[in-house]
Amino acid sequence: MRPPLSMADSLPSINFGFDDLRDRMARFTERFDTFIAKGRKQVLEERNHFRINVAELQGMHVEQKQLSGLHANKSGLTEEQRVKRRDIENIAQKSSSHAQAVDKEAAETAEMHAAIASITQQRDARAKHRDRIRTEIAAVRKQIAQRVAAQQQYAEELDAQAQSNGPELDFWQSFLGMRIEGAGVDDRLKFLFTHLDEKHWEREATFELDMAKRDYRVMNVKPRIEADEVERCVERLNETRDLGFFLKSMRALLGAALK
Repeated sequence: MRPPLSMADSLPSINFGFDDLRDRMARFTERFDTFIAKGRKQVLEERNHFRINVAELQGMHVEQKQLSGLHANKSGLTEEQRVKRRDIENIAQKSSSHAQAVDKEAAETAEMHAAIASITQQRDARAKHRDRIRTEIAAVRKQIAQRVAAQQQYAEELDAQAQSNGPELDFWQSFLGMRIEGAGVDDRLKFLFTHLDEKHWEREATFELDMAKRDYRVMNVKPRIEADEVERCVERLNETRDLGFFLKSMRALLGAALK
C-alpha cells in the first residue's frame, strides 16, 4: 500500500533557469574574446604599416634636402638636373600627402586603442557582474534548500502531531461527549460538551478557543462561567500548551455551571 503523501511531497518544484543563463554567458564570453583577438591583430598590422610609412617618409626628407641644395645652384642647372628637380618636387608633394595620411592613420590607431581599452573594461565589468550573479545564485539555492528542509521538517512534525492527537481526540469524542467544530472564523474552534447534566444528557455546554495569536483566548462561553476561573485555565494553556488538561478543566467548570 502506498504511504500517504506529506506536506513536503506536495511542495512545487522550482526551476530558475540557471543552466540556460550560464550557457548564454559562456557564448557571450566566447564571442567577445574572438572580437578582442581580431581587434588586437588589426592594431598590430596597422602598427607595422605605420612603421613602413615612416621609413619611406624619412627617405623623402633626404631627397627634399637635396632639392634645397639644387635651388641654391639654380642658375647653373643642366637639363638632367632640372628633370631631377621636378621629380624631387613631385616626390615632396607626395611626401606631404603621405605624411597627412600617416597622421590620419595614427589618429585612427589611437582611437582603435581607446575603443579596445573601453571594450576590455566593459568585458572585465561584465565578468565581475557574472561572478557576482553566480555568487547570488549559489546563495539563493542555499536558501531554497534550507527552506525546503524546514518545510519538510515542519510537515513531519505535523504528521507526528496528528498521529499523536488522533487517539486522544477519539477518546474525548467517544467517552467524554465532546465535539469540535469550526466557529466560522479563521483560527477559531468551537468545543461542544454533552452528558454534563444527569437529568438532560443531551444538553450542550460550549465555548470557543481563539488561536489567532501566540496567547490563546476563550470566547462565547455557555453557560456563563466566572471570568477569573476561565482566565486561570487559559493562562495555564498558554504557558504549557497542554490542551488535554485545559479541556478537562473547562469541562469541569461547564459541568459545575449546569448543575
